[in-house]
Amino acid sequence: MNESKLVIDTSVFFSILLSRDGGVRRQILTERQRSYYSPRFVLVELFKHKERIAAASELQPEALLECLHEMLARVDLMDEAGIPIGTWLEARRLCHDIDPKDTPFVALTLHVDGRLWTGDEDLKEGLRRKGFNRFFEG
Repeated sequence: MNESKLVIDTSVFFSILLSRDGGVRRQILTERQRSYYSPRFVLVELFKHKERIAAASELQPEALLECLHEMLARVDLMDEAGIPIGTWLEARRLCHDIDPKDTPFVALTLHVDGRLWTGDEDLKEGLRRKGFNRFFEG
């Protein structure tokens, strides 16, 4: 497992966009020892919840968009089609009874041989019960 490759899930994006403290965002934007990834699916999730994010964020709309732009510029958005089918099947096996929407993030984590950065404690607990323990604890 490559400790420097982190797959960021939607919950972390939400946390960063809603956080009063920009420390995690600055860490991602400035730290060069790590590579950050996310499946393109994260864009669908962010767009789907854009009104909720805007309402909960303390940032003005332009500042929120700038923050999102900075984050997405630093994160390598991976095309899910590039992940081998066997990796998808393993990720589906791991996620199907926890939260199927997390399958792309787990599949990408397996594909890049990295660690998953998530704030979803139910996901972590469920995956740990199945022997998956590739988490980044930021």
